Amino acid sequence: MSVAAMGTVSGGIGYLSQLFTSDSAASTHQFCCFSVNSSPLHMNFSRSGCLVKRGSLLSPRVSVSTAGNAKIDRVDDQLSLSPDEIKPARKSADWKAARTYSERGLIFEGKVEGFNGGGLLIRFYSLVGFLPFPQMSPYHSCKEPQKTIQEIARDLTGSVLSVKVIQADEDRRRLIFSEKEASWLKFSNKINVGDTYQAKVGSVEDYGAFVHLRFPDGSYHLTGLVHVSEVSWDLVHDVRDILTEGDDVRVKIINIDREKSRITLSIKQLEEDPLLETLDKVIHKDASVHTNSLDSNGSSIIEPLPGLETIIKELLQEDGIYDIIISRQGFEKRVVSQDLQLWLSNAPATGDQFTLLARAGRQVQEIQLTTSLDQEGIKRALQRVLERVP
Repeated sequence: MSVAAMGTVSGGIGYLSQLFTSDSAASTHQFCCFSVNSSPLHMNFSRSGCLVKRGSLLSPRVSVSTAGNAKIDRVDDQLSLSPDEIKPARKSADWKAARTYSERGLIFEGKVEGFNGGGLLIRFYSLVGFLPFPQMSPYHSCKEPQKTIQEIARDLTGSVLSVKVIQADEDRRRLIFSEKEASWLKFSNKINVGDTYQAKVGSVEDYGAFVHLRFPDGSYHLTGLVHVSEVSWDLVHDVRDILTEGDDVRVKIINIDREKSRITLSIKQLEEDPLLETLDKVIHKDASVHTNSLDSNGSSIIEPLPGLETIIKELLQEDGIYDIIISRQGFEKRVVSQDLQLWLSNAPATGDQFTLLARAGRQVQEIQLTTSLDQEGIKRALQRVLERVP
């Protein structure tokens, strides 16, 4: 909150100071502006302070009460500063302000002064900082996708953006802002793991795609990553074969790292896992599904599909799997694939019994496992076995 305290000082002086509060809730500057003589002092008051049109600048001690009243304890005419001395003092105070914003994680409303080939130039009181294009909110590019980043930057010149100071190094003259991190502070408390969003694909990389989340206000404020493993249930060799910049997709939030401001998303988890099927669902209603007879020893007489017998033997070597039988089989009306395919069933386990499905050509076989493993444990065991079996 900015507080302006105005008073009259004899001796024809003008005074401007910037003070910081220790209260984190009152994190902006308090400004004290005084008039001179009996004539009014011409000034402009804004978030960046008071612009004094006339009068000299001195350095008296000032105390500011909670009511916003300023009291001058001492004025030393010998401490009068020249205009050349005022600028460094002001800039030093503003660098201190920038460090305060950075340390406290505060949002600053900065005016866009211009742009260059790498980003926007943001006014911070007497300083000008830099907002790199990659640190801009996805709001702008999603709002006007037909425009280049340079065109967007040109349109933003003169506007005010909410930004966060992410670097304030006075020695190296580096003042860097992030609009993305300011958006995180504003909107991250509105998202939770398990939420689903309409989203727009941003950049696509070898390891996945960055996707912008669409909020109820219709704007895109936060960005998450869909890792290549979460794009599809099918094996994905190149994300670009499936996703393109600008695509509209639906995503699910599967992880939020609030310390690192990262969101992990999934597209495939909104689709049914093809490994989670039941025999009755795999086989069409007009295909045969039957329970095969057993021999005198109670063993299944179903002939395993080609390659399945080897997999069964390997599965029995895994800890927690005690017995495996082929319980029944059926035939689909059409051939899906001649290759042997395996699924985990989504049928609930009964005691220590769990179901796998195997399919090759039109034939589908249901396999019963006696195991102490849960579904994830069985899936990992099956993955290990498939890595061993040629």
